[in-house]
Amino acid sequence: MRHTATFLVLAFTASLGTLVVAQAQPSRPSALRIPFESYTLPNGLRVVLAPDNAAPTVAVTVWYHVGSKNEAAGKTGFAHLFEHVMFTGSGHVPYGVHDRLTEGVGGSNNGTTSRDRTEYFETVPSNYLETALWLESDRMGFLLDTLDTQKLNAQRDIVKNERRQRMDNQPYGLVDEIVSNTLYPASHPYSWDVIGSMADLTAASETDVKDFFRLYYAPGNAIVSIAGDFQPPQAKALVARYFGGLSSGAAIVRPAAPPVTLDHETRLVYEDRVQVPRLIIVWPTVGRQGDDRFALQVLGAISAGARTTRLTKALVYDRQLATTITARQDSDESAGEWRLTVTPRPGVSLTALESAADAILDTLEAEGPTAEEIQRATAGLELTFVNGLESNLGRSIRLADGLGYDNDAGSFQTEYQKMMAVTPADVKRVASKYLTKGRLVLSVVPIGKVEMAAKPSASTPYRRTTP
Repeated sequence: MRHTATFLVLAFTASLGTLVVAQAQPSRPSALRIPFESYTLPNGLRVVLAPDNAAPTVAVTVWYHVGSKNEAAGKTGFAHLFEHVMFTGSGHVPYGVHDRLTEGVGGSNNGTTSRDRTEYFETVPSNYLETALWLESDRMGFLLDTLDTQKLNAQRDIVKNERRQRMDNQPYGLVDEIVSNTLYPASHPYSWDVIGSMADLTAASETDVKDFFRLYYAPGNAIVSIAGDFQPPQAKALVARYFGGLSSGAAIVRPAAPPVTLDHETRLVYEDRVQVPRLIIVWPTVGRQGDDRFALQVLGAISAGARTTRLTKALVYDRQLATTITARQDSDESAGEWRLTVTPRPGVSLTALESAADAILDTLEAEGPTAEEIQRATAGLELTFVNGLESNLGRSIRLADGLGYDNDAGSFQTEYQKMMAVTPADVKRVASKYLTKGRLVLSVVPIGKVEMAAKPSASTPYRRTTP
């Protein structure tokens, strides 16, 4: 593996089975360093450059600080809709040309939307950097030149079909939406799903959609992050050429999306077209701005996943009560959730599984984890973290995230250090603080089998409204 250009060296200590990250040059063993520079154009566009000549490719990420959080009740799904519309051509780029000039030359392109941001990205041969920047600038500056009702309706139908495939007609596909609807008040911008509702997508007018684009998809709300094989002076000239003339856009008022707490346990049962029931328990926690998220990540890695983790070892292997168990901390920009998902073995009730899982978590909360558990958990998290920085695309996205969320493209270094510094006492503290009785317990059961829910007599049926 060649990582000297990004100063990432992976060394495994065979006797301990742990991962150590160090710089290629003598330095502190825990340091991660990616050479980069950042600056801002007069129109407000922020730029990050991270040159690395290890391979003749370059990744371009355009990061917009807009997601479903920026929508309003009754007008949801706009950010995700644009994830599709952005690939249908713009003022000087006919439909299909974007793919031909990226995938057609051996590269790739895609986009993703979350509650808080939307990003579009390409990985192309180094000599196509200018092409990638031209394509992205044309989408930013001239997308609306070719967006008409016919094109909008076509993409609206595609998004509706995506919702049908991924949510409405997918086993357990509505879990995330149910959790969001229940955990957050109706006025909270995290209370609706990123993909939006069918009703809102149908009702959206061309004017509504275009106004949303004009406000959020402008240089003043965007970041261009470039990582890979390029020369910074050339990249700066190209960025100025293709983005410098675009209008900065209007000032944006960010919606409030504070973390939530539950003062009691909420129990729901949802009848789905499934054959096997599933138990989902969710506790509200903290978002990216809260340092407790690092200890909560480690708590998830200690609780479930590998064969030696607390819940997986006890319930999947030793007692054979469950087939799968996952536990994770999800940190959005403004709020977070710690989620436990358990699928039982045939003949095992969700009530029994809930009781068994609670007992294990109660013990972990009371006693805290061992130093060995912390070591194993952080080693796995460390490997995932470093792997995410190995590719040009991974680096360009990570740097854009840091600049967008933390106003510091290098915040990955702080994140890494805080994650690796988590102690048994930290995990014990956050388990006690967040894994309380204020939680959502959701049972997904086969249609007509509400008795299969965890504590069915105490569970309220979830009545789905028209999506």
